[in-house]
Amino acid sequence: MGQHIAIAGNIGSGKTTLTNLLAKHYNWEPHYEDVDNNPYLNDFYEDMQRWSFNLQIYFLNSRFRQLQEIRQLPKAVVQDRTIYEDAHIFAPNLHSMGLMTGRDYENYRSLFDAVSSMVQPPDLLIYLRASVPTLVKQIQRRGREYEDSIRLDYLRRLNERYEAWIDTYTIGKLLIIDVDNLNFADKPEDLGSIINKIEAELNGLF
Repeated sequence: MGQHIAIAGNIGSGKTTLTNLLAKHYNWEPHYEDVDNNPYLNDFYEDMQRWSFNLQIYFLNSRFRQLQEIRQLPKAVVQDRTIYEDAHIFAPNLHSMGLMTGRDYENYRSLFDAVSSMVQPPDLLIYLRASVPTLVKQIQRRGREYEDSIRLDYLRRLNERYEAWIDTYTIGKLLIIDVDNLNFADKPEDLGSIINKIEAELNGLF
């Protein structure tokens, strides 16, 4: 079994871009969040209250299956978003905003606890920390239609939950990268500085 590196971060923090770049650099196998084939995403952004539970169950199922695949692979894998982010950030945020009922949230958490006990955490978790202005700029740049309606307070709430989760993350190695002052998509030297940090972490694994 190869190494499993996972990239976590808020909407627009650069997870997919960094996944691409690291996969190319290291010849790792990239595993992406399945946005295009998600049957609930458009409905969710139209009516969050109606579709929040369905969406979270879909994500939990697809990420669990993805992790089962990853553990079978002999090659190192870099994964865009983790199974933990829905449970620690997105689902509780929907619940606190009144967009998921208490009954649905408890049901979801119970299922997540059962599923997460059967998966191993990544060998290295990379957290991309970004301020709300950076997130907004990057979301606008990629121009996904269903993201047009995302509100600033929603991104801010998610950021707070990401920080709270990362503060308590103890199940594996963690590397935090502050992306506000980096442009790893366009500047090789910025990507190089991230790669140097990853090398230091990975070399410590063996």
